[in-house]
Parts: sequence; C-alpha cells; structure tokens
Amino acid sequence: MWVNYRTWLLLAGLCVAQESGMAQSKPLELKWNELASMITGHHVEVSLAGNATVHGEAVAVRQDTLVIDVAKSFGPKPYSAGNAEIPRNDIGLIKLQRTRGSWGRTLGTIIGVVAGLGGGGYAASRTNSGGAAVGVLVAVTSGAAVGGYYAGRSLDRRVTLIRIVP
Repeated sequence: MWVNYRTWLLLAGLCVAQESGMAQSKPLELKWNELASMITGHHVEVSLAGNATVHGEAVAVRQDTLVIDVAKSFGPKPYSAGNAEIPRNDIGLIKLQRTRGSWGRTLGTIIGVVAGLGGGGYAASRTNSGGAAVGVLVAVTSGAAVGGYYAGRSLDRRVTLIRIVP
C-alpha cells in the first residue's frame, strides 16, 4: 500500500518538474547594434508584425534591416525562399536556436545502444531461429541508438528569445 503512494507521489513530482522545465523564459532585451554578434550565422525564427513568421539563417544585420536566408515563411505577407531583407520596424520577437556541445547526442546514442542491446537481446532470446534473433537484435539496437541520438540532440539545442529595444 505504501509503495503505491510513493509511486503516485513520484509520478506527480515528475509531471510538475516537466511542466516547470518547459516554461518559457523572459526575452533577452538587446539594442539593434548588439544583435549582429548574437545571431549572425545561427538559425532564427522571426515573429513579424501582423502575425507573420519567418524561419531561416541570419546572414547579416544592417543599419535598418535584418538579412535572412529564408527557409520557410508563414503569414499574410510570406517571404519567398532565399535571401530576404526584413525591416527593423517589422520585427517583434526573435527566437534564436543554437547548439552547445555534443554531450547530449553522445550520451543519448550510448544510452540508446545499451538499452537497445538489452531490449534486443531479450527479444532475440524469445525467437526460435538464430537468423531471426540476429535481425531482431540489430533492428532494436539500431532503432534505440537513433532514437537516443535525436533525444540527445534536443538536449543540446538551446533557444533564446530576443526582443529589440530602442
């Protein structure tokens, strides 16, 4: 009986911790002349006036425009793929995505391989054929390694919100 209470308490704590970890932080406020060193060469998502959004790589910050290599664009005034100049006055919020290190990808891949070997070994031991067992072991281990890599990649990615101040 006591174990059930501890289990439910642990699950509730994990849910609360996950929600607070996903909370959005207050945007970093920068002046226009401080923006170039921060975003040039990185993937950005720019929220524009009129509920438009532009995704792409920041190429340069000029006197009154932001030059972006547009990958995709949404909203009432979509930008075509390729280089586009976005006027300074149209920019509302910039979401900067950076990758810091590779520890998450490395750790995720290692954990995926180990878990895949364990799970694949168990699944392979339940088959009647040696050839099928090898196939199951390789498939489960590979799938778990790829899944671990992508889970680790999300840990390596850092998102910074930037608001331009006058």
